[in-house]
Order: sequence, then C-alpha cells, then structure tokens
Amino acid sequence: MKSILKQAQRTALLSVLTNTILAISKGFAGIVGHSDALIADAIESCADIFSSFLVLIGIRYASKPADEDHPYGHGKAEPLVTFAVVGFLLISATIIAVESIRHLSEEQEQPAFFTLYVLAAIILIKELSFQYVHRKGEQTNSSSLKAEAWHHRADAISSFIAFLGISATFLFGKGFEKADDWAALIGSFFIVYNAYKIFRPALGEIMDEHNHHSLIELIRKEAVQVAGVVAIEKCWARKHGMTYVVDLHLEIDGKLTVYEGHAISHALKDHLMVMFPYVTDVLIHIEPAPNLI
Repeated sequence: MKSILKQAQRTALLSVLTNTILAISKGFAGIVGHSDALIADAIESCADIFSSFLVLIGIRYASKPADEDHPYGHGKAEPLVTFAVVGFLLISATIIAVESIRHLSEEQEQPAFFTLYVLAAIILIKELSFQYVHRKGEQTNSSSLKAEAWHHRADAISSFIAFLGISATFLFGKGFEKADDWAALIGSFFIVYNAYKIFRPALGEIMDEHNHHSLIELIRKEAVQVAGVVAIEKCWARKHGMTYVVDLHLEIDGKLTVYEGHAISHALKDHLMVMFPYVTDVLIHIEPAPNLI
C-alpha cells in the first residue's frame, strides 16, 4: 500500500506543477494575443492549481492509518476533496461565463494568430495529462485522482472549443470577432457538466453506494478456494479512499465447532487480504450451509 500511496501523491504533485505552468502560459498568451478564451482558460487553470493542491492534501490525509476515533481509517477524506474540486470547477465556470457575457457587449479585437499554436500545445498537454493521471487513478483506486484526470480532460475540451472559436475569427473574418467569447461561454457550460460527472461517483462513495459488483464477484470466486468454505451468501463492499472494507456472510458446515468455524473465518480473511491488497478489513458473519444441515 505504501508504494501505491507514494504513486498517488507523485501524480497529484505532477498535476500541481502542470497546472501552474499552464496557468502562467495561458494568461500571458491570452493578454498578449488579445484572446478572451485563453484568459478564461488561464482563470480556470488558477482554480485547477488549488484543486490539485487539495487532491494532494486529501490523498495524504486519507492515507493516515486507523486510530481510536477513526477505526475505519481516514479514507472518506478522498471523496470530500473531490467535492472541493467540483466546487472549484463551478466557480471557474461561473467566472468564465460572466466574463464572456460581459465581453460580448463590447468591441473585440481579433486574437493574434499565435494563440492557436498555444492552444494546440495546451490541448495536447492536457490530453496526455488526462491519460497519465487517469491510468494512475485506476492503478491506485483513487477517486480524487480520477476526478483530477477528468479535470484535465475538461480543460483539453474547453481549450479545443476555444481553438475553434479563435479559428472562426480567421476563417470568416469581419463579423466573427466575438466567436472567441462564444467559445469561452460554451466551454463554461461544458465545465459545469463535467463537474456533475465528477460529483456523482464521489457522492456514491460517501453514501456507501452498492456499485462494487466486479470486486464482489471476484471475492465470491476466491472465497470457495479456502478449505471449509461452502459458499458466500451475502457480500458487501464499502470504499474508503483507495481501499475497501468488506462485509460477508460465510456459509460453512453447521456441524463444525465454534472453534473450527472461527479458524475457517480467519483463514478466509487472511486469504482475501492477500489476494486483494486494497481490501484492508473483512468482517465475517458465520452461517450454517443449508444444504449440509
């Protein structure tokens, strides 16, 4: 688990550095190149820096071991941080939308052509960042890293929309100077939609939503490999940060002694925690197998 946590922390730190460099680059290019879409992108990237910091802090806090006051650990900090990321996205979208609407009522100067090269580079960097962070999120089972990955994808798409808007000002000429602002406005709506897509799974994690079916199927198949296990009747899994806590009803021969049943349940718990390193605890209720009574 320590290597997984370090991997998650390094990935979050990389996001902080990437967003910082891009925020500065977008802001400078937007001001020099007279591009409202790029300036809007820079505003969002400033919020991205803080949200990436929150992800980094959240991962570190969620990795703290269980204590007397938190017997299940501190993993729930991860979806809470995801909510904060969503909050930053909504703030960014609101600022971008307000500024875009304000600029639509003003005379606009055509953006500089070089801003298209800047946006093309940003799109490529952000898409590569999405691919990398999403892969690490899957590997570490981190909901906040997955949210951060989709944050990068949202940036890539909003930058692509800005690219189209600025391109329109050059392709169609006079009368399309405000295509840049319309692109920024459309991008703000996409950011809101993306915020919801990030928020929904984090809410499910906080509410212990029963959606870990593939893990439960694997546990059922693996459990019957342990000597003395007849079947698994009920099985639930709760996600705590990057780990799971599993509750299950174990069916064994009802004629066995309490001591023998206790030994089987411990053997099962140990086996499952070896086979699934991201499972940190297994709570077992023993029942007599109905076909052996």
